[in-house]
Amino acid sequence: MQRFLALAVLAASPCVLTTFAQEPVDLDIVTRIRAEGFRNSQVMDTIWHLTDRYGPRLTNSPEQREAAEWARDRMTEFGLANAQLETWGEFGMGWSFERCVVALTEPRYMPLIAIPKAWTPGTDGVVMGTPVLIEVETVEDLEQYRGQLTGKIVLNGKVNDVATPFEALGRRHDDESLAELATASELEESEGGSNRWAEYRKRRAIRTKLRAMLKEEQALVIIEPDGGRRNDYGVLLVGSGGPRDPEEDRSLPQVVVSTEQFNRIARLIQHDEAVTMSVDVKTTFYDEDTTCYNVIGEIPGSDPRLKDQVVMLGGHFDSWHAGTGATDNGASCAVAMEAARILVAIDVHPRRTIRVALWTGEEQGLLGSRGYVKNHFADRATMELLPEHAGLAAYFNLDNGAGKIRGVYMQKNAAVEPIFAAWLAPFHDLGATMLTMRNTGSTDHMSFDGVGLPGFQFIQDPMDYSTRSHHTNMDLYERVHEVDVQQASVILASFVYHAAMRDEPLPRKPLPEPRPSRREEPAPKPVEASATTAADTSEPATGTAATGGSER
Repeated sequence: MQRFLALAVLAASPCVLTTFAQEPVDLDIVTRIRAEGFRNSQVMDTIWHLTDRYGPRLTNSPEQREAAEWARDRMTEFGLANAQLETWGEFGMGWSFERCVVALTEPRYMPLIAIPKAWTPGTDGVVMGTPVLIEVETVEDLEQYRGQLTGKIVLNGKVNDVATPFEALGRRHDDESLAELATASELEESEGGSNRWAEYRKRRAIRTKLRAMLKEEQALVIIEPDGGRRNDYGVLLVGSGGPRDPEEDRSLPQVVVSTEQFNRIARLIQHDEAVTMSVDVKTTFYDEDTTCYNVIGEIPGSDPRLKDQVVMLGGHFDSWHAGTGATDNGASCAVAMEAARILVAIDVHPRRTIRVALWTGEEQGLLGSRGYVKNHFADRATMELLPEHAGLAAYFNLDNGAGKIRGVYMQKNAAVEPIFAAWLAPFHDLGATMLTMRNTGSTDHMSFDGVGLPGFQFIQDPMDYSTRSHHTNMDLYERVHEVDVQQASVILASFVYHAAMRDEPLPRKPLPEPRPSRREEPAPKPVEASATTAADTSEPATGTAATGGSER
């Protein structure tokens, strides 16, 4: 016997009472989802496999491919149908590193916390040399170093201030911060994206010129400090430094070291001390198969009229290589898999098909989800719609760390507000209360939103995602809290179930205009999501397989 929740009591004004009361919520199913999700959860075991067991999942690396095969098989074990690896297109070379040993050898020995940048070569054995410190703020600054760097270990950077953190490194949303999300203006969002793009282009021009000049000068290796605002206590933010296209020339070896240790070596050089270093980096490029794959699994629909329509959920499967990709984004993939497992375990029979999608290539420009959308729904450049476009009821994405769900970004789709308010109501006791009309970008729901499909990202507690784990060597299993991912799994399961059971798909915004000549890549995430700053080494994605040095 099904009971339905009428949400008139949630209405802020009488004019919306009728709308809210029309959206049913199956509380019996919600109760069963909560019981299964909190009592029999397998989400932490899934996260353990994706992180501790398989490690980082850099797109098209052997580790990512092995983890994808495991995730496919795991979904089959959970009872999902049609679990498979589905190609989305060309990515470029895979890459991994097997060794990175960097040390100060004179005037005193000091081992360094160090990780190579992705898609950069190794040193072909141990190289030893005298480091040269260069400080480059503009492209013109490079010329003063020409002719001085042959055979040198180049320290690219300056002594960075490392302030003692007096504020908490992790936090949860409170009423004030949630209210700010609800009131942010469209103008603020637009200006923020433009400013981040301008800063990114400036940094990219400097890096491109620097790498070319250092290779021409025949420098041995480039050493850089961590470039983010998480530049303390040995936390390294590491991205890419070379091209993925096998036809392009490879760059020099590039290594990121801890800021404090970089500072010590730089100060020694500035005081005219005799300094030597040793560097031993081994990396491997994989160019046998440059295509790439998403991981897909389904709960088939049961309604003869609606079973060919699809409700999708997911997150990006790939990660950077410094840590094990726990908060970015293994936890969210585990949550999506767990949400599907919960629905199978309680033996629901959704009217529409529910499809889990774990995307690769997200860190290089939402490539996996964009390729999937182009293959199944529409070409963003032309806005020519494929038959499946009409059959997507909704896509729900999770990718802002491992914090619990606090609400939903509605992407300025006002028509979904009463629907989502009804679906969130049974989870107010778990802290999920907030709906904001605000857009949020730089993750895979944008691939759907960009072709007029209803794609949404959840609001999550920030935790220490921006301050410690995002794209760093500290993105590890320990950064995931079990109660948070259990809560997220339960809410996601309920959302996709109710979307699959509605008589109609979720409302859509008007179709966007074609974008044949504009770059499709997202601007860098705002500080709340990714802590991208002017000093950060991370970059917006280029969305092409041939371009190196691109990272979200």
